[in-house]
Amino acid sequence: MLTYFPGSREFKEKALSEGVKLQLIWGERLMFSLVELSPRSTVPPHSHPHEQMGIVLDGEFEFTIGEETRRVKKGDFYFVPSGIVHSVCAGEQSARALDVFSPPRADYQA
Repeated sequence: MLTYFPGSREFKEKALSEGVKLQLIWGERLMFSLVELSPRSTVPPHSHPHEQMGIVLDGEFEFTIGEETRRVKKGDFYFVPSGIVHSVCAGEQSARALDVFSPPRADYQA
């Protein structure tokens, strides 16, 4: 069971693609994913049934959601509705973002 004040030991690590690392923690109805993007890394186009929101913590990257592409930077928020195709391309610098999913992604928990 998740404690009220989870520490880094309770996070699960997952490599999403080359240069993209996740630190995951979840409860019953939501999931946090701390995303670390190495320079020039990518998250290929994909979709999922979960709602996803996030904030860029450091750096910047190009984010395509549906037909719209934007360069997002530290402090920018984004929203990916259920079922919408999206992808990420990091630039010349590393970047970090915090994604929130609802409901939690079972494929990330495995």
